[in-house]
Amino acid sequence: MDKQEMRQMAKTVPSEKHFSPDSAGSKKTTQIPVVYPELTIGQLIGQIEKNIAHYDTINYVYVVNKKKELVGVFSIKEVFTAPKTARAKDIMKKELVVVHPYTDQERVAILAIRHNIKAIPVVDKERKLMGVVDSDTILNILHSEHLEDILHFAGIHKFNDPHHDIMKAPAMVHFQKRMPWLMLGLLGGLVAAGVVGSFETALQAQIVLAAFIPTVVYIADAVGTQTQTIFIRWLALEEKLDFRRYVFREVKIALLMALLLGIVIAAIGSWVWGTLIGGILGASVFLGSLVAAAVAIFLPWLFFRLNYDPAIASGPFATIIRDILSLLLYFTIASSALQLW
Repeated sequence: MDKQEMRQMAKTVPSEKHFSPDSAGSKKTTQIPVVYPELTIGQLIGQIEKNIAHYDTINYVYVVNKKKELVGVFSIKEVFTAPKTARAKDIMKKELVVVHPYTDQERVAILAIRHNIKAIPVVDKERKLMGVVDSDTILNILHSEHLEDILHFAGIHKFNDPHHDIMKAPAMVHFQKRMPWLMLGLLGGLVAAGVVGSFETALQAQIVLAAFIPTVVYIADAVGTQTQTIFIRWLALEEKLDFRRYVFREVKIALLMALLLGIVIAAIGSWVWGTLIGGILGASVFLGSLVAAAVAIFLPWLFFRLNYDPAIASGPFATIIRDILSLLLYFTIASSALQLW
C-alpha cells in the first residue's frame, strides 16, 4: 500500500475527537505498514524503505483485503527472514487480537500484556482496519492507569490526565479534590468512635478488648481491599460479565480466608488471654472478613450498575464502611459473649 493509499485510509477513519479520550480510537495511529495479501516480501521491503519516514511504528505489518478488512498480521522480523518471493498471505498469522475503537484503553494495555504483543490493531464492526495502538502508547496507558488507580485508592478523583494534571495543578485544585474524602473520613472516624463509646460496658468488663480494635479493623480492611481491587479490575477488563460465577468463586475464597484467620487468632487468643477472649476474636475476625468481602463486591457492583466509575467505591469511602461494620460486629459479639459467660 503506497503513501497515497495510506493517506486515503487515514481519511476514511473517524477523527480522534469522535472517541472518548480513554478509548482505543483516540489512542490509535494510522501511520503503519499495511499490505495486500498478494504482495511479495521483496515488494514489501521496497515499500517499507520508501515509506519508512511516514510510519509511527513498524513492529508489525498488517494485511488487509480489497475491502480494507484486516485478515492477517506478521512481525517485521519475519519480513527479513522469509524468501523474497513469498507473499504476505503465506507468512501472515490469521489468529488476530483486535480491539474496537470504543474499547477502554486499559483493556487495550492488558490485552497487549496477556498476549505478549507490542501493538494492538483497532478495527470497526466490519473488521476494517482503523489503525493500531502502538507500544509507546501502551506503555503510557499502563503508567497513566497505574497512577489513576493509586489516586482512586487515596480518594482522589477526576483528574482528566493524572500523570500530567496532578503535577501542574495549583494548590487549590488539589485541595478541592482531596478534601471532600478526608472530611468524609473524619466523619466516619467520629461515627466509629461513637460505636466504640456505646460499648463502654464491654470494655470496662474486659479492658483487653480495646487492644484488639486495630487488629480486627486491619484484617477487615485488608480482606476488603484485596477483594475490591480484583473485582474492580475484573469489571474494567472483562466485556462479558459472568457475575454469578465470579461471586460464587469469591464466596468460597472469602470463606476459606475468614475461617483460617478466625481459627488462628482464636487459638492464639485462647492460649494467651483465655477462651472467652479467643472466642470473641475468632468470631469477630471470621464474620468481619466475610462482611468486608461482601462490601468489597457490593459497592463497586452498585456503582457499576448506576453507570458510575466503580473505582469511586474504593479508598476512604469503602474503608469507612468496613471500619464501622467491623467495629459493630466486634463489640456486638463481645457484649453478647460477656453476657452469656
